[in-house]
Amino acid sequence: MSAISVKNVCMHYNMPKERLSSMKEYFIKLAKGQLHYEKFIALQDINLEINPGDVFGIVGLNGSGKSTLLKLIAGILTPTRGTIAVNGTVAPLIELGAGFDMELTARENIYLNGSVLGYSKKMIDHHFDDIVAFSEMEAFIDVPMKNYSTGMVARVGFAVATLIKPDILIVDEILAVGDFKFQEKCEARIKYMMSGGTTVVIVSHSIEQIGRLCNRVMWLEGGAVRMVGEVLDVCDKYIKYDVS
Repeated sequence: MSAISVKNVCMHYNMPKERLSSMKEYFIKLAKGQLHYEKFIALQDINLEINPGDVFGIVGLNGSGKSTLLKLIAGILTPTRGTIAVNGTVAPLIELGAGFDMELTARENIYLNGSVLGYSKKMIDHHFDDIVAFSEMEAFIDVPMKNYSTGMVARVGFAVATLIKPDILIVDEILAVGDFKFQEKCEARIKYMMSGGTTVVIVSHSIEQIGRLCNRVMWLEGGAVRMVGEVLDVCDKYIKYDVS
């Protein structure tokens, strides 16, 4: 059985044609039936099977549909057409700060984000010191997260999301933030999770990172699949295309 099965998936958005200057203007036009839209196709006819234990990379230029596909797999979005079957528990690391209240401290957010991921308070109590140690935020644990940099937020988010080995871990560019040493720690934890059979889906602009971590890769272009296959083959063709 596949860990993730994507069949004939399309994602379309209705984009307003007019440039609106305020929410008031938007609601006035909406009430009068004066809003006009054009269809934007974010993804078109995506078919994909990801096996248990795969570390699956997704590459493509900005606007190719990578993040949209991850949000569909994570259940954040619903496809316009098609079906997505996900077998197992999912830990999504898709948007920095998602699941955090920036007015709260990191300590409080660890419990808040942990509850969103389905962790009990007792479990977070037991692993709290490990989470803080991995994030390296000991000196800032009682500081409101609105004062954190994006890299600091990412550290805490990654530490919480990978507290236990989920069946499926979804990562969107989060490994691109922070310093080189912390990125190495994140990659090491992903490799550890791989050893336990966790399926990992990664979006990254770093082809070197995709090459180090992934065994299969999908190349998206303009919302459509251009190529799926072994990591070296796909990355080689993508690099040559990207720089041409």
